Amino acid sequence: MNTEKARFGAAAQELSKAVLKRPAYAALLCIALTGCAVAPEPFEAQQNKDRAADLIQRVAADQEPVTGPIDLYEAMARAIKYNLDSRVELMSLALSKRDLDLKSYDMLPKMVATLDYAGRDNDSGGVSRSITTGRVSLEPSTSSDRNVLASDLTLSWDVLDFGLSYVRAKQASDEVNIAEERKRKVVNRIIEDVRTAYWRAVSAERLLGKINELEAVTRTALEQAEKQEKAGLSAPLAPLTYQRELLSIRREAQNLGRELSVAKQQLAALMNLPADTQYKVAMPTRNMQWKPFSLPGKDMLQTAIENRPELREVAYQLRNNDREETVAYLRALPSLRVFAGLDHSDNSFLYNSNWLGFGARASWNLLNVFSLPAAQAKVKAQGQLLDQRALALTMAVGTQVEVARARYEFRVRELDTAGRYFNVQEKIEKQIDAGFKSDKLSRQTLIREQMNTLVSEVRYDLALADLQNAYANVYSSLGIDPVEKDMSSAQPVNELAGKLRGMWAKRQDAVATAAKG
Repeated sequence: MNTEKARFGAAAQELSKAVLKRPAYAALLCIALTGCAVAPEPFEAQQNKDRAADLIQRVAADQEPVTGPIDLYEAMARAIKYNLDSRVELMSLALSKRDLDLKSYDMLPKMVATLDYAGRDNDSGGVSRSITTGRVSLEPSTSSDRNVLASDLTLSWDVLDFGLSYVRAKQASDEVNIAEERKRKVVNRIIEDVRTAYWRAVSAERLLGKINELEAVTRTALEQAEKQEKAGLSAPLAPLTYQRELLSIRREAQNLGRELSVAKQQLAALMNLPADTQYKVAMPTRNMQWKPFSLPGKDMLQTAIENRPELREVAYQLRNNDREETVAYLRALPSLRVFAGLDHSDNSFLYNSNWLGFGARASWNLLNVFSLPAAQAKVKAQGQLLDQRALALTMAVGTQVEVARARYEFRVRELDTAGRYFNVQEKIEKQIDAGFKSDKLSRQTLIREQMNTLVSEVRYDLALADLQNAYANVYSSLGIDPVEKDMSSAQPVNELAGKLRGMWAKRQDAVATAAKG
């Protein structure tokens, strides 16, 4: 051991002396050592400013301008075409396809071109020493130039690598399918959100102006009631009761107005319009015929299990997991590599400077054989986990389908009640208005009923928005796509909106039917 340490120390000393004798080597060594030091470089204030400006400019760039009132299906088309969440999933799908293309190249043979240059400042020489006598039998000689340039082009093919690459390519193809299912899920959610936001935006555009007008009238009525109470012109209970009723209605109107005040901004965000974009929504009729879904419960569950993106994604993951067992078997097999290549060297001492080399090599990593049972156990455990996840999702999907259907039927009844209440309230307001004009009823009573009418109208519109959301939620729970395969985000907004309108009309969507009629 001491002898080895002594030899190592002597070699280090010789290397140090050689470096010191050649200043260029020492300088090169210093540069290499100092070049390894890296300090953190945070963005400067101007860089952050430029980055923010660039993001703001690009977030809504290259969009078709809004040229008129936006109806439901144009809102859907704009969301499909420009919504950033949808674009992210679309780019993720494109990335998965590119990865599949890359994995396919791994199955091809390897063709490697090599260019090798080696140089030194003196000749490499050698002598020959007899093993039996220990005498040097030759003078120092060399068989290589000081500077040698060698090149080769080698084609090789590994049978085991081909098998592994084929399985990985099949797994990458299912990753494309998984990305497609995730995109479907996001599009379903976006369309569901667009329905709700659109109808709330309709209600906001229809009623927020009235709410603001009545707010001013109510403020005046409350001031008059307070003056009447302070003046003692009547019993104190009457003006106080009136104030309480008016404030209660006003509070409810303010709560409903708060919900509607951001509706257009929410819809604009879903369509990826800038927040300060001024636009109008088309005013659809409230009189729509809503029908119950005709599919029986068992058929709806079967449809959902077949189509839901989450369950399809787990199915693809299970198939990929089965392929992992094939990978484990392949890794345990011996590898056979065959190769052939063209070689060239400009070493002047060579008799043949160009030659064709070929050969074959077999190798076997025996440790992979011993690890095969552990790999199989992992694949089995992963498969059991995915299977349980599929069962859990099946139960959850079944519950969602039943809840969505029950919620839709409840919303239909709720809308009917809200519509009847609004109609009755309108009739009451007309009677109160007639009494006020004939000086039989006070203006305060008229203001109270006008506010009640406005609140009932807002409730009616919100019930319609909730029903639209419930309608979209049924399709989402069934996994039925809100778009068809011939629809693409590359199509113009008007063309895409027209196709969506026709598709939803075939599905007996009340909005599309009313628009078509």
